[in-house]
Amino acid sequence: MKISARNQIAGTITGITKGATTSHVTIDVGGNTITASITNEAVAELKLKVGEKATAIIKASDVMVGV
Repeated sequence: MKISARNQIAGTITGITKGATTSHVTIDVGGNTITASITNEAVAELKLKVGEKATAIIKASDVMVGV
């Protein structure tokens, strides 16, 4: 599969927390974590499991930083 997003960060899934309709998928990338909110259907379709390799693909028009 080819995609246009250039911000691709490979890592390992360390957690999947399912809610009513949305899951939070945590990916360890070199000691740091990225958490994505995706639908429960997407988790099932992708057959995501803790310990599997995954890529966080970041495509955003804005990034906000607060301190």
